[in-house]
Amino acid sequence: MTATASLRKTLDGLPGVDQVGVEARAAGLGTRSIKTTSKAWAIDLAISMVDLTTLEGSDTPGKVRALANKAMRPDPTDPTCPAAAAVCVYPDMVAIAKEALGDSGLNVASVATAFPSGRAALDIKLADTRDAVEAGADEIDMVIDRGAFLAGNYGLVYDEIVATREACVRPDGSHAHLKVIFETGELQTYDNVRKASWLAMQAGADFIKTSTGKVQPAATLPVTLVMLEAVRDFRAETGRQVGVKPAGGIRTSKDAIKYLVMVNEIVGEDWLDPDWFRFGASTLLNDLLMQRQKLATGHYSGPDYVTLD
Repeated sequence: MTATASLRKTLDGLPGVDQVGVEARAAGLGTRSIKTTSKAWAIDLAISMVDLTTLEGSDTPGKVRALANKAMRPDPTDPTCPAAAAVCVYPDMVAIAKEALGDSGLNVASVATAFPSGRAALDIKLADTRDAVEAGADEIDMVIDRGAFLAGNYGLVYDEIVATREACVRPDGSHAHLKVIFETGELQTYDNVRKASWLAMQAGADFIKTSTGKVQPAATLPVTLVMLEAVRDFRAETGRQVGVKPAGGIRTSKDAIKYLVMVNEIVGEDWLDPDWFRFGASTLLNDLLMQRQKLATGHYSGPDYVTLD
Protein backbone atom coordinates (compact mmCIF):
# COMPACT_ATOMS: atom_id res chain seq x y z
CA MET A 1 0.00 0.00 0.00
CA THR A 2 1.37 3.43 -0.92
CA ALA A 3 1.78 6.14 1.71
CA THR A 4 -1.03 8.13 0.09
CA ALA A 5 -3.32 5.12 0.07
CA SER A 6 -2.49 4.39 3.70
CA LEU A 7 -3.22 7.98 4.66
CA ARG A 8 -6.55 7.94 2.85
CA LYS A 9 -7.48 4.66 4.52
CA THR A 10 -6.72 6.14 7.93
CA LEU A 11 -8.67 9.34 7.33
CA ASP A 12 -11.62 7.66 5.68
CA GLY A 13 -11.70 5.16 8.54
CA LEU A 14 -12.28 7.83 11.16
CA PRO A 15 -15.75 7.69 12.72
CA GLY A 16 -18.19 10.32 11.49
CA VAL A 17 -18.98 13.29 13.68
CA ASP A 18 -22.47 13.44 15.17
CA GLN A 19 -23.31 17.04 14.23
CA VAL A 20 -26.33 17.29 16.52
CA GLY A 21 -24.42 15.75 19.40
CA VAL A 22 -21.35 17.97 19.00
CA GLU A 23 -23.40 21.15 18.77
CA ALA A 24 -25.56 20.18 21.74
CA ARG A 25 -22.56 19.35 23.91
CA ALA A 26 -20.78 22.57 22.92
CA ALA A 27 -23.89 24.56 23.75
CA GLY A 28 -24.22 22.81 27.10
CA LEU A 29 -20.61 23.47 28.07
CA GLY A 30 -21.07 27.08 27.03
CA THR A 31 -23.71 27.58 29.73
CA ARG A 32 -21.48 26.50 32.63
CA SER A 33 -20.99 29.18 35.27
CA ILE A 34 -17.91 29.50 37.44
CA LYS A 35 -17.37 31.18 40.82
CA THR A 36 -15.62 34.52 41.24
CA THR A 37 -12.31 33.06 42.43
CA SER A 38 -12.29 30.58 39.56
CA LYS A 39 -13.21 33.38 37.16
CA ALA A 40 -10.22 35.45 38.24
CA TRP A 41 -7.94 32.45 37.73
CA ALA A 42 -9.51 31.73 34.34
CA ILE A 43 -9.06 35.32 33.16
CA ASP A 44 -5.38 35.31 34.10
CA LEU A 45 -4.94 31.94 32.38
CA ALA A 46 -6.67 33.24 29.25
CA ILE A 47 -4.41 36.32 29.18
CA SER A 48 -1.36 34.04 29.33
CA MET A 49 -2.73 32.07 26.36
CA VAL A 50 -3.26 34.99 23.97
CA ASP A 51 -1.26 35.21 20.76
CA LEU A 52 -1.59 38.97 20.40
CA THR A 53 -1.97 39.39 16.68
CA THR A 54 -1.69 42.01 13.98
CA LEU A 55 -1.97 40.78 10.40
CA GLU A 56 -2.88 43.82 8.34
CA GLY A 57 -1.41 45.34 5.21
CA SER A 58 -1.13 48.59 7.16
CA ASP A 59 1.13 47.13 9.87
CA THR A 60 4.11 49.34 10.71
CA PRO A 61 7.22 48.80 12.83
CA GLY A 62 5.78 51.19 15.41
CA LYS A 63 2.54 49.21 15.66
CA VAL A 64 4.44 45.95 16.10
CA ARG A 65 6.66 47.43 18.83
CA ALA A 66 3.59 48.78 20.65
CA LEU A 67 1.93 45.36 20.39
CA ALA A 68 5.05 43.67 21.77
CA ASN A 69 5.11 46.07 24.72
CA LYS A 70 1.45 45.38 25.38
CA ALA A 71 2.06 41.60 25.21
CA MET A 72 4.83 41.90 27.81
CA ARG A 73 2.92 44.26 30.11
CA PRO A 74 -0.79 44.01 29.29
CA ASP A 75 -1.68 46.19 32.29
CA PRO A 76 1.20 48.57 33.05
CA THR A 77 -0.54 49.67 36.27
CA ASP A 78 -0.64 46.14 37.69
CA PRO A 79 2.58 44.08 37.82
CA THR A 80 0.61 40.99 38.86
CA CYS A 81 -1.06 40.82 35.46
CA PRO A 82 0.42 37.95 33.43
CA ALA A 83 2.05 38.48 30.07
CA ALA A 84 0.55 37.15 26.85
CA ALA A 85 1.96 34.02 25.20
CA ALA A 86 3.21 35.44 21.91
CA VAL A 87 3.05 38.19 19.34
CA CYS A 88 1.90 37.02 15.90
CA VAL A 89 2.96 39.02 12.83
CA TYR A 90 3.81 38.72 9.15
CA PRO A 91 7.31 37.41 8.32
CA ASP A 92 8.73 40.83 7.46
CA MET A 93 7.87 42.05 10.97
CA VAL A 94 9.41 39.11 12.86
CA ALA A 95 12.80 40.75 13.46
CA ILE A 96 11.12 43.89 14.80
CA ALA A 97 8.91 41.90 17.17
CA LYS A 98 11.86 39.76 18.27
CA GLU A 99 13.95 42.82 19.11
CA ALA A 100 11.08 44.49 20.95
CA LEU A 101 10.38 41.41 23.08
CA GLY A 102 14.05 41.01 23.96
CA ASP A 103 14.68 38.50 26.74
CA SER A 104 11.09 38.63 28.00
CA GLY A 105 10.54 34.96 27.19
CA LEU A 106 7.53 35.71 24.99
CA ASN A 107 7.44 33.99 21.64
CA VAL A 108 7.23 35.50 18.19
CA ALA A 109 4.80 33.69 15.94
CA SER A 110 4.71 34.32 12.21
CA VAL A 111 2.15 33.35 9.62
CA ALA A 112 3.61 31.78 6.51
CA THR A 113 2.92 29.62 3.43
CA ALA A 114 1.10 32.33 1.48
CA PHE A 115 -1.19 33.28 4.37
CA PRO A 116 -4.19 33.53 4.34
CA SER A 117 -5.06 31.81 1.06
CA GLY A 118 -2.33 29.20 0.86
CA ARG A 119 -2.43 29.66 -2.91
CA ALA A 120 1.20 29.58 -4.00
CA ALA A 121 3.79 27.15 -5.28
CA LEU A 122 5.44 25.02 -2.59
CA ASP A 123 8.88 26.58 -3.08
CA ILE A 124 7.39 30.01 -2.41
CA LYS A 125 5.61 28.73 0.70
CA LEU A 126 8.82 27.18 2.01
CA ALA A 127 10.83 30.34 1.29
CA ASP A 128 8.19 32.28 3.22
CA THR A 129 8.66 29.91 6.15
CA ARG A 130 12.47 29.96 6.06
CA ASP A 131 12.51 33.77 5.96
CA ALA A 132 10.42 33.91 9.14
CA VAL A 133 12.52 31.28 10.93
CA GLU A 134 15.80 32.97 9.94
CA ALA A 135 14.41 36.27 11.26
CA GLY A 136 13.87 34.62 14.63
CA ALA A 137 10.32 33.27 14.64
CA ASP A 138 9.71 30.83 17.48
CA GLU A 139 6.46 29.58 15.95
CA ILE A 140 5.16 29.27 12.40
CA ASP A 141 1.42 29.39 11.66
CA MET A 142 0.99 27.78 8.25
CA VAL A 143 -2.20 27.44 6.20
CA ILE A 144 -3.17 24.24 4.43
CA ASP A 145 -4.24 24.14 0.80
CA ARG A 146 -8.00 23.90 1.40
CA GLY A 147 -8.67 23.36 -2.30
CA ALA A 148 -6.44 20.30 -2.34
CA PHE A 149 -7.99 18.99 0.87
CA LEU A 150 -11.56 19.42 -0.36
CA ALA A 151 -10.61 17.72 -3.63
CA GLY A 152 -9.46 14.72 -1.62
CA ASN A 153 -5.77 15.25 -2.37
CA TYR A 154 -4.76 14.43 1.17
CA GLY A 155 -1.27 13.35 0.16
CA LEU A 156 -0.43 16.80 -1.19
CA VAL A 157 -1.62 18.50 1.99
CA TYR A 158 0.32 16.00 4.11
CA ASP A 159 3.51 16.46 2.10
CA GLU A 160 3.28 20.25 2.32
CA ILE A 161 2.96 20.10 6.12
CA VAL A 162 5.96 17.76 6.32
CA ALA A 163 8.01 20.04 4.06
CA THR A 164 7.01 23.13 6.05
CA ARG A 165 8.01 21.41 9.28
CA GLU A 166 11.40 20.67 7.75
CA ALA A 167 11.69 24.35 6.78
CA CYS A 168 11.17 25.20 10.46
CA VAL A 169 14.45 23.51 11.42
CA ARG A 170 17.19 25.91 12.50
CA PRO A 171 20.94 25.41 11.87
CA ASP A 172 21.41 24.12 15.44
CA GLY A 173 18.84 21.37 14.84
CA SER A 174 16.07 22.93 16.93
CA HIS A 175 12.88 23.92 15.19
CA ALA A 176 10.20 26.56 15.36
CA HIS A 177 6.93 25.08 16.55
CA LEU A 178 4.50 24.49 13.71
CA LYS A 179 0.84 25.46 13.99
CA VAL A 180 -1.31 24.20 11.10
CA ILE A 181 -4.31 26.37 10.19
CA PHE A 182 -7.32 24.62 8.64
CA GLU A 183 -9.60 27.57 7.90
CA THR A 184 -12.50 25.55 9.29
CA GLY A 185 -15.05 27.98 7.85
CA GLU A 186 -14.09 26.64 4.42
CA LEU A 187 -13.96 22.93 5.33
CA GLN A 188 -17.76 22.68 5.28
CA THR A 189 -18.28 19.71 7.63
CA TYR A 190 -17.21 18.51 11.06
CA ASP A 191 -16.06 15.28 9.42
CA ASN A 192 -13.60 17.32 7.36
CA VAL A 193 -12.38 19.11 10.49
CA ARG A 194 -11.71 15.75 12.15
CA LYS A 195 -9.89 14.47 9.05
CA ALA A 196 -7.81 17.63 8.77
CA SER A 197 -6.89 17.36 12.45
CA TRP A 198 -5.61 13.80 12.12
CA LEU A 199 -3.84 14.55 8.85
CA ALA A 200 -1.98 17.50 10.35
CA MET A 201 -1.02 15.64 13.50
CA GLN A 202 0.27 12.66 11.54
CA ALA A 203 2.34 15.07 9.42
CA GLY A 204 4.00 16.46 12.55
CA ALA A 205 1.99 19.53 13.58
CA ASP A 206 2.78 20.84 17.06
CA PHE A 207 -0.54 22.73 17.14
CA ILE A 208 -3.73 22.62 15.11
CA LYS A 209 -5.47 25.95 14.58
CA THR A 210 -8.99 26.72 13.45
CA SER A 211 -8.72 29.80 11.31
CA THR A 212 -6.81 32.69 9.81
CA GLY A 213 -9.27 35.22 11.18
CA LYS A 214 -9.87 36.41 7.61
CA VAL A 215 -12.81 34.08 6.83
CA GLN A 216 -16.19 33.77 8.54
CA PRO A 217 -17.17 31.72 10.39
CA ALA A 218 -13.83 31.54 12.19
CA ALA A 219 -13.43 29.74 15.53
CA THR A 220 -16.58 28.20 16.98
CA LEU A 221 -17.13 26.08 20.06
CA PRO A 222 -18.34 22.99 18.12
CA VAL A 223 -15.39 23.07 15.70
CA THR A 224 -12.96 23.46 18.59
CA LEU A 225 -14.66 20.58 20.40
CA VAL A 226 -14.06 18.32 17.39
CA MET A 227 -10.39 19.36 17.31
CA LEU A 228 -10.00 18.79 21.05
CA GLU A 229 -11.45 15.30 20.72
CA ALA A 230 -8.95 14.67 17.93
CA VAL A 231 -5.90 15.68 19.97
CA ARG A 232 -7.18 13.66 22.93
CA ASP A 233 -7.62 10.54 20.81
CA PHE A 234 -4.33 11.12 18.98
CA ARG A 235 -2.42 11.24 22.26
CA ALA A 236 -4.18 8.10 23.47
CA GLU A 237 -3.13 6.32 20.27
CA THR A 238 0.40 7.68 19.76
CA GLY A 239 1.52 9.13 23.09
CA ARG A 240 2.21 12.54 21.48
CA GLN A 241 0.42 15.64 22.73
CA VAL A 242 -0.62 18.33 20.24
CA GLY A 243 -1.88 21.82 21.05
CA VAL A 244 -5.05 23.55 19.86
CA LYS A 245 -5.52 27.21 18.88
CA PRO A 246 -8.95 28.67 18.14
CA ALA A 247 -8.52 31.97 16.29
CA GLY A 248 -10.85 34.65 14.98
CA GLY A 249 -14.06 35.94 16.49
CA ILE A 250 -13.20 35.35 20.16
CA ARG A 251 -13.63 38.82 21.62
CA THR A 252 -14.91 38.63 25.19
CA SER A 253 -13.86 37.16 28.51
CA LYS A 254 -17.12 35.25 28.57
CA ASP A 255 -16.24 33.63 25.25
CA ALA A 256 -12.72 32.77 26.37
CA ILE A 257 -13.95 31.14 29.56
CA LYS A 258 -16.34 28.98 27.55
CA TYR A 259 -13.37 27.64 25.64
CA LEU A 260 -11.41 26.98 28.83
CA VAL A 261 -14.35 25.08 30.32
CA MET A 262 -14.46 23.00 27.15
CA VAL A 263 -10.74 22.28 27.29
CA ASN A 264 -11.06 21.11 30.89
CA GLU A 265 -14.04 18.89 30.11
CA ILE A 266 -12.84 17.36 26.81
CA VAL A 267 -9.09 16.93 27.22
CA GLY A 268 -8.38 17.80 30.85
CA GLU A 269 -5.93 19.91 32.79
CA ASP A 270 -2.92 18.85 30.73
CA TRP A 271 -4.06 21.24 28.01
CA LEU A 272 -4.84 24.15 30.35
CA ASP A 273 -1.44 25.67 29.67
CA PRO A 274 -0.14 28.15 27.08
CA ASP A 275 2.15 25.41 25.76
CA TRP A 276 -0.94 23.46 24.67
CA PHE A 277 -3.79 25.94 24.19
CA ARG A 278 -3.77 29.41 22.68
CA PHE A 279 -6.21 32.07 21.60
CA GLY A 280 -5.50 33.84 18.33
CA ALA A 281 -6.86 37.31 18.99
CA SER A 282 -6.39 41.02 18.60
CA THR A 283 -9.29 42.42 20.64
CA LEU A 284 -9.83 39.69 23.26
CA LEU A 285 -7.02 40.91 25.51
CA ASN A 286 -8.68 44.28 26.09
CA ASP A 287 -11.87 42.72 27.39
CA LEU A 288 -9.92 40.31 29.60
CA LEU A 289 -8.08 43.28 31.12
CA MET A 290 -11.30 45.21 31.75
CA GLN A 291 -12.95 42.21 33.37
CA ARG A 292 -9.84 41.57 35.43
CA GLN A 293 -9.90 45.08 36.86
CA LYS A 294 -13.61 44.83 37.57
CA LEU A 295 -13.04 41.70 39.64
CA ALA A 296 -10.19 43.39 41.52
CA THR A 297 -11.85 46.76 42.19
CA GLY A 298 -15.55 46.23 41.73
CA HIS A 299 -15.60 48.89 39.05
CA TYR A 300 -15.78 48.49 35.28
CA SER A 301 -13.32 50.94 33.75
CA GLY A 302 -14.46 50.70 30.15
CA PRO A 303 -12.43 50.70 26.95
CA ASP A 304 -10.51 53.90 27.77
CA TYR A 305 -8.69 51.93 30.46
CA VAL A 306 -6.77 49.81 27.95
CA THR A 307 -4.59 50.70 25.01
CA LEU A 308 -5.92 50.50 21.50
CA ASP A 309 -4.21 47.99 19.20
